Amino acid sequence: MEHRTTNAFKEITGASAAWALIMIVLGLLAVFIPLAAGIGIALLVSWIIVWGGFTYLAFAFSGRDAGAFAWRLLIGIIYVAGGGYLLFHPQIALASLTLAMAVIFLLEGVLEIAMFFRFRADSGSGWILFDAIVTLLLAYVIWRPWPSSSAWAIGTILGINLIFSGLTWLMCSIAARKTLEAL
Repeated sequence: MEHRTTNAFKEITGASAAWALIMIVLGLLAVFIPLAAGIGIALLVSWIIVWGGFTYLAFAFSGRDAGAFAWRLLIGIIYVAGGGYLLFHPQIALASLTLAMAVIFLLEGVLEIAMFFRFRADSGSGWILFDAIVTLLLAYVIWRPWPSSSAWAIGTILGINLIFSGLTWLMCSIAARKTLEAL
């Protein structure tokens, strides 16, 4: 039974390492083509908003009373119109997403610091703190020159974040595998 468990954990750490490498490759792509990555992300989010609006419109007809119908209809129209506007003005969508990315990275960095303190006794936990510090620095790099940073920031910063997060998970996977091998 112990041999099966060890093999299962080795498979999990191997899969974790593979996903980490995929994150690193995606990060490198985003760094090398930052504007395309940023516009692509902005357009994807815009389409998600539009389709969310269509969902609200479809659910409007399932309302049991006129108030629920009107409320869902209005929300659906707002989503479709807002998402459509962003689709036709990707620069505005990109600037908005750039600011949102700064906030997300700030929150991610704070949560990773909390995670570090929770797991600081574990092997490889220093990488979590390293990732937190880099993520907080990225949040500052985006926020400080905003909105002029929108043309390059979201693709570049997201790429760097993916690279460092991938490296963190790779190092944690290696540390976990070494711990398993020592057993």
